[in-house]
Amino acid sequence: MNKLNLDKNKIFECRKHAEDIALDVQNFIDKHSTVSVERTVLRLLGVDGIDDFGVPIPNKIVDDVLKNGDITIGVSYYIASAIKFLNISIDEFISIYKKEEKSICDYPRVNKEEVDKILKPYYEKYLKRIKENKAKRDDYLNRFKRGITDLYVIVATGNIDEDVTQAVAAAKAGADIIAVIRSTGQSLLDFVPYGKTTEGFGGTFATQENFRIMRKALDKVSEEEKRYIKLVNYASGLCMPEIAAMGAIERLDVLLNDSMYGIIFRDINMQRTFVDQYFSRLINAYSGIIINTGEDNYLTTSDAVTEAHTVLASQFINEAFAKKAHLEEKLMGLGHAFEINPDVEDSFLYELAQAEMAREIFPNAPLKYMPPTKHINGNIFRAYQQNAMFNMVTTLTNQTIHLLGMMTEAIHTPFMSDRFLAIKNAKMIQKSMKSFANEIEFKDNGIIQKRAQYVLDEALSLLDQISKQGMFESLEKGVFAETKRAVDGGKGLDGVFEKSKNYINVVSKRMEESFNES
Repeated sequence: MNKLNLDKNKIFECRKHAEDIALDVQNFIDKHSTVSVERTVLRLLGVDGIDDFGVPIPNKIVDDVLKNGDITIGVSYYIASAIKFLNISIDEFISIYKKEEKSICDYPRVNKEEVDKILKPYYEKYLKRIKENKAKRDDYLNRFKRGITDLYVIVATGNIDEDVTQAVAAAKAGADIIAVIRSTGQSLLDFVPYGKTTEGFGGTFATQENFRIMRKALDKVSEEEKRYIKLVNYASGLCMPEIAAMGAIERLDVLLNDSMYGIIFRDINMQRTFVDQYFSRLINAYSGIIINTGEDNYLTTSDAVTEAHTVLASQFINEAFAKKAHLEEKLMGLGHAFEINPDVEDSFLYELAQAEMAREIFPNAPLKYMPPTKHINGNIFRAYQQNAMFNMVTTLTNQTIHLLGMMTEAIHTPFMSDRFLAIKNAKMIQKSMKSFANEIEFKDNGIIQKRAQYVLDEALSLLDQISKQGMFESLEKGVFAETKRAVDGGKGLDGVFEKSKNYINVVSKRMEESFNES
């Protein structure tokens, strides 16, 4: 498929630059770990729960090691040493640890060779559960066939019970994917809240129990509707790998997991983010969870006409980082958006060109296409028209994950009736234009082809620039979303550390081995 007459050599050059960029950052990643990575290791060994003060046990243990031990060798040493010395299970140790003042660092330390042997039964239990979840998802998808494009809607009440009610209603109306928006600011918390929650701010807290509750509800409606309903949540932030692990354990299907979103839009330190995203994506790859990247956000802060090339450049970079973490193309939900001001002449043609360009360059990726938001106002009739045009482009370019626009976007959190109308609009256009894309070609050297070729040229130039100066320096100069971030600034830098030569992460080690075996 080459309706746009894109230069394949330029696409190859873009990928080569992106690979060089990712390799340079990966060299840094391989030498470092973070407190969130270490907490994730504990979670995948079965460490969970909170103490009497509401502090998550993974945080309590890692903070203990930071204060009293040597975190540079990894937390695996300390949990293995404790349970060996006491001759008890991890669950039994947690019960004691929550109540006593004794540090986990006080036990005689085992050697590196013993660590994996001691902890293998624990991580194998959770990795087995994750593989079983993957198999169950695959069984659902094989039993319940679906079309090319999945309709994606959001619930965000703050109360997981009310979220379930709204999610089930949306599924019954025809939604294929349900995303539960996180409570405002959760991405900046350096811990994951525990248990079921019924209060939130602009969304619902992402917790493992909330994941379990929603997954159970969506499985039930999947059986009723004979259509597997996918569940989405958000991993980006200071706890990216922890949320990925929880999502894998509770069979989430999609996670928002961008390699740069937290840096640019949440001012999370870039060193922290790059290390965290690698382990997070490794877990996603192992569990078969689709990642969604956040390039659409660039166009809500920058001009969608002049800065479209930054979206494409970021997609190439996110693809390269994903490959480093063993993600297959079918799990790379690269993001883009319909965000050009509709008052711009020929804006529809530009949107069509850019969406088709993403599909042609990333033919096997489950592209995530985001609706208009920046230029939606209180005129719900105009908004409905804009969303219809967006739905047309989605259908014409065979986007995979179609996040539906709401006509009340600029007014309030959507009502159930707003979602119903959005779903009906998308389904009508999907049906009435089903074969339209196969019936049309684009004019040689016309507006659509020239727009796509121009964006590709600009993306190639930007990637060449980034590959020469490096990703860290490029982010400091504000190449994406016109936002500058310091390499030693932002939130979470104090949670990054260089690994010692004796460092071990028993979980990532086993996952890497499984990919090499296959």
